[in-house]
Amino acid sequence: MYLSVIMFMAVLIQSNGSDNKKDYLITIITKFGEMKAVLYDITPKHKENFLKLAKEKYYDSLLFHRVINHFMIQTGDPDSKGAAPGILLGNGGPSYTIPAEFNPELIHEKGAIAAARVGDNLNPKKESSGSQFYIAQGKVFTRDELIRSRIDINQLYKYFKLYLDKPENSDLKENIIRFQQEGKMDSIQSLIISKKDVIEKEYSVDVDNSLNDIQKQKYTAIGGTPHLDGEYSVFGKVIAGLDVIDKIAEVKTDSNNRPVEDIMIRVSVEEMSKKKITKLYGYQYPEK
Repeated sequence: MYLSVIMFMAVLIQSNGSDNKKDYLITIITKFGEMKAVLYDITPKHKENFLKLAKEKYYDSLLFHRVINHFMIQTGDPDSKGAAPGILLGNGGPSYTIPAEFNPELIHEKGAIAAARVGDNLNPKKESSGSQFYIAQGKVFTRDELIRSRIDINQLYKYFKLYLDKPENSDLKENIIRFQQEGKMDSIQSLIISKKDVIEKEYSVDVDNSLNDIQKQKYTAIGGTPHLDGEYSVFGKVIAGLDVIDKIAEVKTDSNNRPVEDIMIRVSVEEMSKKKITKLYGYQYPEK
């Protein structure tokens, strides 16, 4: 009897361990090729919802209805199935939303899968759409570009205005006025940013939204859309087929960013060992 209990416990432990060694490989099929993806365990609500919909074939025959080159490609609107050309899409989906699941380790690197959502004015909790998602494309940043992209511009402008009103900065003010008259708004922004360090020292403020090491490494290596971090829930990642994102992003679109020629998707789910996913696609699972 004692031996039987030990054997039962051993089987149970082995079973639980094998469960932890499996995951789901997502395949997003398009006329431009396939994208292979995994979904994150640390965003369980989004992962569970996506898998449920995919297994129900909810996504099959939907369109990439919003495509912006060097930014992202978006799909998941059920109203896009069979939609007539030129119709504005992007408002469809289930009646429910998903609570935001933010994690500083999950960023908008190229290939990131994230949930679309309604804007902050109607959605202060940043809850996700029940079905719509996008795949980040973005661009590769230099270190300086990355730092500039994370500056809190509104806060910098606020202190720059105070700095500009100082009598000793009259020449700087004249330059700003001249740029305004000449319509050189980019020159104005560059000038303001060039005074960032001076303003921070002058007013003892920090106008940077800080970057972690993961953001610095990813955005300067493979690129992405860093300004979306902390605003939309990232819950997965394309691990093969990044070139398909580029092919879709380059298509001709109308004034609503909908591709002129429909790009239909089909989504399949396959349970597979994590070891096999790593072997086939090189994706390294995070250590727990």
